[in-house]
Formats: sequence, C-alpha cells, structure tokens
Amino acid sequence: MEEILGIQEIKACPIRYVLAINDTLNVISGKWKLPIIGSILFGKKRFTEIQRNIAKITPRMLSKELKELELNGIVTRNVYDTTPVSVEYELSESGKNIVEVLDKMVDWGLSHRKSIMGENQK
Repeated sequence: MEEILGIQEIKACPIRYVLAINDTLNVISGKWKLPIIGSILFGKKRFTEIQRNIAKITPRMLSKELKELELNGIVTRNVYDTTPVSVEYELSESGKNIVEVLDKMVDWGLSHRKSIMGENQK
C-alpha cells in the first residue's frame, strides 16, 4: 500500500498533484454533490429536507447522489427503527473536512467575481 504523502511531497511531483486533484473531483464533481453537501453541512437532514433545500433536484437524482456520497465516505446514512422508519443523512468526519475546501472555493469565487466585475467596469 502506498504511504500517504504530505502536500509538500505532492507538490514536488506534478503527476501526483494532478492525480490528487482528480481524486477530489471524482468524489465531489457533478451538478448536485456540492449542493447536497452544503445542505447537510450544518446538521443532520432527512431526505425531504435535503430535497427542499435544492431547487430542481429530482428524488431519483438525490437518491443516486446520496448513495455515491455514502460510498465515497462523505455522507453517513442513519436509519432509525421508528414507525415509519426514519432516515437521516449527515456528513462523515471526512465530509466535515470538506468544509475547508468549500470555504476556500467561496473565498476564491468572491475574489474572482470582484476582480472580473472591477475589470469590466473600466
């Protein structure tokens, strides 16, 4: 098994850097995964709550994306033995660590928008 390298070792090898980016994108890419993560970010949610938070997502697509996020260890599915059975979704520990990535994306997006809008106003 390959040892886990630190960011400095990864940055020293462009191939490993690109592979690490691809690993990340394979887990979070797509139209719906980041909105789903954003919906669950602040606490457990039931399926219908997540669906209500994301405009235009179909139940079938939400179910598919939640299963993929669960398989990738980002989301945890909790089934409660109630009548009727209730299911809640929450971010796993790995999923909670994605918040740092999302925060950086938001920072970059705001900065980028500001620079583009500033250039267009000249």
